[in-house]
Amino acid sequence: MTEIILYIKNLIPRGLEFLLSLLVAFLVLGIGTMLIKKMLSVLKKGMQKRGMEPGVTSFLISAIRVVLYILLIIIAAQILGFATTSIVALVGSAGLAIGLALQGSLANFAGGVLILLMKPFVVGDYIIVGDIEGIVKKIDIVYTTLATTDNRAAVLPNGKLADSNIINVTSEDKRRIDISVGIEYSENIKRVRTVLQEITDRQEARLSDMPVDIVVSSLDDSAVTMSVHMWVRPENYNKTRWAMLEEIKEEFDKNNIVIPYNQLDVNVNSVANS
Repeated sequence: MTEIILYIKNLIPRGLEFLLSLLVAFLVLGIGTMLIKKMLSVLKKGMQKRGMEPGVTSFLISAIRVVLYILLIIIAAQILGFATTSIVALVGSAGLAIGLALQGSLANFAGGVLILLMKPFVVGDYIIVGDIEGIVKKIDIVYTTLATTDNRAAVLPNGKLADSNIINVTSEDKRRIDISVGIEYSENIKRVRTVLQEITDRQEARLSDMPVDIVVSSLDDSAVTMSVHMWVRPENYNKTRWAMLEEIKEEFDKNNIVIPYNQLDVNVNSVANS
């Protein structure tokens, strides 16, 4: 009986101590939660004032929130007397397992963050990635969506996109049209240049403050290659280039300027039977 009484006497201080630790832990969790919310609100407003992309802002706020709450739980657990090293090891093991299971998605995730931070392109830009090209319609944290010229949606993973060579066609306010056409060696270069100059002068989209170059770019095996360089706004590039190609063919036909093409002559010699 005496032993039971002594056990109860020893148990009461321990219980009171645990209740006190529990109360402190709840206070720490409550105050910590309010501080975290206030801190995240201030950080979000600061990021928005700096013009940071919404996707990046959301990602960073979420990542910081997770880290802060993990630290807060560890502090509360330590107040309650739990072994902090065990909790840290458990969190680390869980993070490693999740990372290994989602390494492909995490690579896309990291690529999305890089794209949103570095801004190699933005929504509305026309980009070329390998054999895929189109207008950027949406940049998510994992995938980027392009609208191709024939109005198909091309969804590209950000991990591969971040590691690819990207040509941003619309990042500059002007673009040069390059057209090369071959003429026979017997043609008069000055006459051909005059015809090409008249064609470029008729283009309404041509930027008048930029030079037009009409040059002999190469002397090939069966043709003299003339090149035309002319500047337009990016949005007028395709339409103007297509129109110029058609006009060059028509004007060359009118002026009897021959565009040589590869041809094969086959001579058949008949041998009379003796």
